[in-house]
Amino acid sequence: MFISIDEKATSWFTKEFEFNKPFSIRMFPQYAGFGEKHKGYSLAFSAEIPANAGFVKEINGITFFVEGNDVWFFEDTETYLSADDLVDEILVTFKEENKTTIN
Repeated sequence: MFISIDEKATSWFTKEFEFNKPFSIRMFPQYAGFGEKHKGYSLAFSAEIPANAGFVKEINGITFFVEGNDVWFFEDTETYLSADDLVDEILVTFKEENKTTIN
């Protein structure tokens, strides 16, 4: 599991959620949409405090986290968060991690 959140994304979350820093953003699979990684699921966000975090990354006063029971959505995947300035929306890109097997 690898999650990259760039400066554009952190600025987007700061503006979108309108909270004073520090604050926390939960990343979780939501059953809706077409889903790029898992059919029927898309990545959703909410402003919450972690209860049982399985992943935590703090950037510029924002704590991004994934609860332990949601880690399955991110396993074996590189997840990249950025923002598109033209449409003022968060961009999420998934890339399957390369697995090396030794025989």
